[in-house]
Amino acid sequence: RPMPALLMILIVKHVNNINGDKIMSQFQDDIKKFNGIYKLPVAVTPTLKSVGDPVARLVAFKDILSEELDEIDEVIALVNSAKSEDTTTIALTALADLLGDIQVYCASEMAKFGLPLDKVLGIIMQSNFSKLGADGLPIYDERGKVQKGPGYYRPEPEIKKALLEIKDI
Repeated sequence: RPMPALLMILIVKHVNNINGDKIMSQFQDDIKKFNGIYKLPVAVTPTLKSVGDPVARLVAFKDILSEELDEIDEVIALVNSAKSEDTTTIALTALADLLGDIQVYCASEMAKFGLPLDKVLGIIMQSNFSKLGADGLPIYDERGKVQKGPGYYRPEPEIKKALLEIKDI
């Protein structure tokens, strides 16, 4: 028998909250563990100081992320040649690996700068939900990118507030 929706909401709220703070996700915990194992910085609070020269770190991050993005061409070729169940599975596997690698790489950078992954992504998602049009429907550009509706609000003020709650920057 399915669990009543209200009970599920209460359980999720209980599991996800301790003193009003969201519990760190397993993914965020694993990222910090990964950084530790590979001797990469893990800042406890938001900072630019944990990475040495932050400009050099960001330039290196951009370069490495560009290399990851270049792999999209390989995935496009696999998707283009996916004619059978086997080749479709190969293409989907490559796509999952590519997108997962990009997420892991970005999350590792967030840990280096002490940025709270779950909190920041939650704020960004709430901002993204505000992009609906006046009619309550999504707005897309010609590429399928979601556009900002009249009720859109920028996530930066909430991100700033969250960072300041963690540490007086």
